[in-house]
Amino acid sequence: MAKLLVKFQRYFRRKPVRFFTLLALYLAAGSLVFLHSGFSGEPTVTGSQRSPGAGEGPGLPYLGVMQLSRGFKAAATMPEGGRRHGPWFKSTSKELAERGKAGDYGSARSRAPRGRSGREKEEDRARYIGCYVDNTRRRTLRGVSFFDYKKMTVFRCQDNCAERGYLYAGLEFGAECYCGHKVQASNASESECNMECKGERSNTCGGVNRLSIYRLELAQESARRYGSAIFRGCFRQPDNVSIALPVSQLMLNMSVDKCVDFCTEKEYPLSALAGTTCRCGFPTTLFTLHEREDEQLCAQKCAGEEFESCGTTEYLLVYQTQVQDNRCMDRRFLPTHAKQLVALASFPGAGNTWARHLIELATGFYTGSYYFDGSLYNKGFKGERDHWRSGRTICIKTHESGQKEIESFDSAILLIRNPYKALMAEFNRKYGGHIGFAAHAHWKGKEWPEFVANYAPWWATHTLDWLRYGKKVLVVHFEDLKRDLFVQLQRMVGLLGITACEDRLLCVEGQKDGNFKRSGLRKLEYDPYTPEMRKMISGYIKTVDTALKLRNLSGVPDDYYPR
Repeated sequence: MAKLLVKFQRYFRRKPVRFFTLLALYLAAGSLVFLHSGFSGEPTVTGSQRSPGAGEGPGLPYLGVMQLSRGFKAAATMPEGGRRHGPWFKSTSKELAERGKAGDYGSARSRAPRGRSGREKEEDRARYIGCYVDNTRRRTLRGVSFFDYKKMTVFRCQDNCAERGYLYAGLEFGAECYCGHKVQASNASESECNMECKGERSNTCGGVNRLSIYRLELAQESARRYGSAIFRGCFRQPDNVSIALPVSQLMLNMSVDKCVDFCTEKEYPLSALAGTTCRCGFPTTLFTLHEREDEQLCAQKCAGEEFESCGTTEYLLVYQTQVQDNRCMDRRFLPTHAKQLVALASFPGAGNTWARHLIELATGFYTGSYYFDGSLYNKGFKGERDHWRSGRTICIKTHESGQKEIESFDSAILLIRNPYKALMAEFNRKYGGHIGFAAHAHWKGKEWPEFVANYAPWWATHTLDWLRYGKKVLVVHFEDLKRDLFVQLQRMVGLLGITACEDRLLCVEGQKDGNFKRSGLRKLEYDPYTPEMRKMISGYIKTVDTALKLRNLSGVPDDYYPR
């Protein structure tokens, strides 16, 4: 060994440049490892001890509805010293290690999969209207279609069409799914729809050139599509129509496609059909698209397409084109450092990333994060790389729920979501990424029950902690934000100290979907929650509902339960 060391010493004496090169490479490698650990190290846990009265505080006595899991009562101590990643949440070291391996730092995507009960009544989501003739040359339902010759089910077809905003879903040949806005064929005998679904023998999925058609009760009207355009609804013509919709063209052979193509060519995001006149423009205070009318008022047939409606001179049928409304797309860092730190706090899976997207569009300023997620940075969240105390961002995303971390912020927007939806969204994100899905084996294996047991109590303690320790907290329910984006976004922007420009907020409404939206094709077709899970989560919902009401706030939305 000594001879070997002597040989190395003589070699580097003769070749000193190689020695210093090797030394420099060694130091550079060490520096990279150090920097990487600073950005992606495991989250630490808080040193504060939690008493059984986790919900206690001024005006918020201990509720005693249920006992929270042990992981939320005590945690290991955290070494002092500045670190980018604060505590994640109070749990066992085993769970922390599992989350660390999965890269569990970001929030879920803006619109997570809707968890539907397996026992949900069929008529709640769709109504069967009959068996219809189909023609391969001229389809009865002319929207999107997809096939699955092994696992097609009625639910899957309905959910796929509803997600894309269509009014009707039809199944054919046991494995084919068709979507559309109108049924453009005649009825057939029910006996002709006689083929079992490939994925569920108990249901019928049409027949040979025969469609079993359902009218979708859950189709989101605001998201209905017609080709590449999104259907926005029927609206009364504004008083100053030439100002509200400045570009127009007379089309004697009018159709939806022709008007949409015309407005797309003119680079306008709105296409409005008024009988034989096509109008184009932007959503503005003169034409907000907030007061929809009954679609029957716009049901005048198009001259160029007998199965389409083209509106009238008094009532306009409006579609959103693929043209991007750039009035709200500019974003930058704050020109001067913020004097106060505002948190955008939520339980994981509650729509934090989507809320950041909306806030950035509404204010024109980047949002920051308590963590670092490279995928979010690459998708345009440029504030992701800033230290959360930099003062250059309008608000800071966080999932933290400890007293020390909450008191680091001067005010907060607290985003709350139905725990059934939030848990499923976070589980999908954890095992499938921001827009991916957990594998079937994860749902059916031990991962899902363990996840619910650890995360469901945290959903409750997260809200309780922010209500108790937060200095100035604005509560926003995810469901309310989806239902009335304009009003809720005004509230959020107001807390941030920004004067909201109405035209900019209207622009946000048209660009509300970010880059983190899951497809509806792989939603679960069964309820993953056991009766024991539902009983436990129901208790947590009641606790949070009571806590909100004790603070003179509205309780949780009605659709949180029964489940």
